[in-house]
Amino acid sequence: MEFLFGFSNFMLTFIAQRLLQSVIVMLTVALIAFSLFRYVGDPINNMVGQDTTIEERVELRERLGLNDPFVVQFGRFAINAVQGEFGFSYQHRRPVSELIAERLPATLELSLVSAILALAVGIPMGVYTAIRRDGLLSRGFMTLSLIGVSLPTFLIGILLILFFGVILRWLPTFGRGEVVQLGWWTTGFLTSSGLKSLIMPAITLALFQMTLIMRLVRAEMLEVLRTDFVKFGRARGLPDRFVYFKIALKNTLVPVITITGLQLGSIIAFAIITESVFQWPGMGLLFIQAIGEVDIPVMAAYLVMIAFFFVVINLIVDVLYFVVDPRLRVDSASG
Repeated sequence: MEFLFGFSNFMLTFIAQRLLQSVIVMLTVALIAFSLFRYVGDPINNMVGQDTTIEERVELRERLGLNDPFVVQFGRFAINAVQGEFGFSYQHRRPVSELIAERLPATLELSLVSAILALAVGIPMGVYTAIRRDGLLSRGFMTLSLIGVSLPTFLIGILLILFFGVILRWLPTFGRGEVVQLGWWTTGFLTSSGLKSLIMPAITLALFQMTLIMRLVRAEMLEVLRTDFVKFGRARGLPDRFVYFKIALKNTLVPVITITGLQLGSIIAFAIITESVFQWPGMGLLFIQAIGEVDIPVMAAYLVMIAFFFVVINLIVDVLYFVVDPRLRVDSASG
């Protein structure tokens, strides 16, 4: 009981500290995003036409609160950001929250499928190449991993489009296909064209992460297999399957969880390139278009949302440490 009570107190303190750090990170990112409004062009010039008089410009600036002190404007921006409000898009003349609600499902579905694909293929390949490191198939996997790490994402996407879309004509080359409306969420999982349209972007986005996870798992597995407790388990006559998957793989998961969590955030953040190549109607493509049009509200909203995803993922990863590694639980309770 004393152990559980000490561990629970430490866990609550740990989560509280991480939440405080997350708030500081989000405020810093919000400050950077808010600075775009002050130092990247003039919002008034982006909102009005050339025929607008000086008096009308002054009145609009006063109505939008652009003459208020910096602290007041930033506080207003932060409060609105917490509520999901980032103003109106200069390019689309619509609330940014509506644009995000339309584009976010496409990005999240693409990122989710890519992350599952990277984990489902990367971890088994890493375990296999560590166990059979001198085998012909393992060497083939390692060669493919070098290719996946070396080739840029946009080139992989173009090659897939050329081969499967243009030459073989098996898969669509752009767009999301037909989608089904489920409330405010739109999904392509329920249509054949939506699933076909998802294949090439998901493979393109997952390939780099998959090779990185595979090489990480392989390196950690090789290191764990050299430890004394693994040798002791084998000396006791434990089956190889038990040694590999119950002992070695479990002790490999802590660094794998760290990298996987960070890479999941990277998948969401760097889906920009993949969405641009395949014209995938997600947040990344919207952000690229916003840069071209200097659409500052959309750019600010994208920065804040990506930071939020990273903060949430890192918090989940930190909590998973205690679930996977019993040494951390013992140290926290004894401390």
